[in-house]
Amino acid sequence: MENLSTVKKVKAEIKRAPEDFLVQEITSNGTVLSLDRAYLPGELGFAEQESGKFVAFVLQKRDWNTAQALISLAKTLGRGRKSVSFAGTKDRVSVSTQLCSIFGAARARVASARLKDIKVNAAWYSDSQVRMGDLLGNNFSIKVYTDIDDDRLGDHIKKVCEELGGVFPNYFGEQRFGQRKNNFEVGLCLLRGDFERAAMAFLTDTSNEINQDAVAAREKLAEHMDFAEAMNYFPRYLKYERMVIDYLAKFPGNYANALRKLPRQLLLMFAHSVESQIFNEEVEHRIKEHRLQPEGEDVAVLENFYGFPDYETIVQAEGWSGAGRSFACSNIVGYDTKKLTDFESARLDELGITLEDFRLKKMPEINCKGTFRVLFSPFKDFSFEDGTMRFSLPAGSYATTMVDEFFEL
Repeated sequence: MENLSTVKKVKAEIKRAPEDFLVQEITSNGTVLSLDRAYLPGELGFAEQESGKFVAFVLQKRDWNTAQALISLAKTLGRGRKSVSFAGTKDRVSVSTQLCSIFGAARARVASARLKDIKVNAAWYSDSQVRMGDLLGNNFSIKVYTDIDDDRLGDHIKKVCEELGGVFPNYFGEQRFGQRKNNFEVGLCLLRGDFERAAMAFLTDTSNEINQDAVAAREKLAEHMDFAEAMNYFPRYLKYERMVIDYLAKFPGNYANALRKLPRQLLLMFAHSVESQIFNEEVEHRIKEHRLQPEGEDVAVLENFYGFPDYETIVQAEGWSGAGRSFACSNIVGYDTKKLTDFESARLDELGITLEDFRLKKMPEINCKGTFRVLFSPFKDFSFEDGTMRFSLPAGSYATTMVDEFFEL
């Protein structure tokens, strides 16, 4: 993807250890959830109460996937996986803090819960659960390892910051497209209704596959198409692939239902990767044309009290003369998208899909309605000291995309 800065990037490495990547959630009232700090409910905008259906809490984790951390915590408390919720996901290879909630648990038990590399910094009763999106953003502290001296590095950071001017390309990060980078291909097949091709891309594509036993298994299945036999040689760590293969061994040719054996969130990720790829390409297109500001028929959003985009305040760029900063948006395309940009329309034609294809008639559980996303995201509280970058980003913006403006990772 095209960078906004034209300064030559410096080779660097990040995430040697979880402690090198600190993520502190910024709550809806603007509080940065600091490590190891206990909070009173009033500090985070909650009422103090003696009971409630839910217990809201501040989770601190190290080297845990958010969902797995909460599932493990819920199990410890005798609750199911559907009892827990959170405001936003956090990187696994990190030390992070975030606001979460659990249904039907005792506050004291939640507050005292301990698992390896997981702890609860504060807990209180609430009548409502914490929902996805109940945050402003995240504050990052990222250790950067390079071979150049501090003075040159400082000059490099300063030059890039001056070129960025307080914003950076709001690309979806590489994790959106899967470890093998083939989520887009699988998703495109799903949108076209070609479930056989989608399933076989998921099962047999060896692009970017790092495990040689997995490469061999995928290639063998692609050659022989014997699903019953494949259950004997497909690596057990490829549990999702084995779920699909097992179904096809029992019900040959039923590729749609075989894919339905996968978690719905994974199927959604395939479809969303198509939306994300089109959006990323449009960001790149705007950079090449030097069109960073809202213009013409662009949809724009205004800034909130924290200086981040407020998606509740949508305006038309053309004719907008109100006070305050605005941010140009484009579509995350979906069946409910009202007006495509010229770029989006041309790209959909190239891909051979229409907006209506995002309403998957044969797999409606992964329909993609569509929404808006800021093209160039603001960042704030930036500093670089002792080899550590610190900055704050709005929810949904990727820290690794920000770091990529400065460093070749």
